[in-house]
Amino acid sequence: MDITPEQHAEEEEPAVTERRRQLFSPSLIRRILIGVVALVLLPYLLIIFYVLPFIHPISTLMVADLVSFRGYDRRWVSLDQISPNLVRSVMMSEDGQFCFHAGVDWHQMRGVVQDTLDGESTRGASTIPMQTAKNLFLWNGRSFIRKGMELPLALGADLVWSKRRIMEIYLNVAEWGPGIYGAEAAAQYHFKVPASKLTVRQAALLAVSLPNPITRVAGKPSRGVQRLSGVVERRARGSGEYIKCIYG
Repeated sequence: MDITPEQHAEEEEPAVTERRRQLFSPSLIRRILIGVVALVLLPYLLIIFYVLPFIHPISTLMVADLVSFRGYDRRWVSLDQISPNLVRSVMMSEDGQFCFHAGVDWHQMRGVVQDTLDGESTRGASTIPMQTAKNLFLWNGRSFIRKGMELPLALGADLVWSKRRIMEIYLNVAEWGPGIYGAEAAAQYHFKVPASKLTVRQAALLAVSLPNPITRVAGKPSRGVQRLSGVVERRARGSGEYIKCIYG
């Protein structure tokens, strides 16, 4: 006996309803919510874990390089094995108030917010703890979502880690070229010297290349990069009061 289209629809409707019920079942939604909460909390648990000095964290960019089979060069070194020239230069170039804020420079942040409200182009206000949190747990690119996630992570990292540990992690995960991460790999790649032997000039060139290490090549600086590095050199020489949390 032939089955009419109406009969087909009547037979299929319960099956479709059952699939929808399974798709939106309370247990499935609960599992999804638990997974989301776990992903949100994981970075904060890792912040606590990364207090241990023998733990050498990797960044999300390093993970991406591994997943895409590109590989990367990173050679972890302690802060004592990194030239103070680089520490001073990076601090004066990236975050002059590093020793005085608690992870976020709220004065600079308010200025950026005001510029945005006024419709003006915004300047960078990312501190070293913010950049470290972004490198370890988040993604590149500008967005309010990422910035909103970055702020509490930076505050948490600054609360749990010492300033020396923050600087040590940052200088070991920062990108300094395609597949080049950390001060040691950068020093070897760009200048053929260990990070402990970087000169004032070399350190300044590495520091000013941080905002965009793909186009700002420390080992082959453009005229603009050389000019910026000169400014950073002068700031680094007068950085005594600003770096006491590292070399107090």
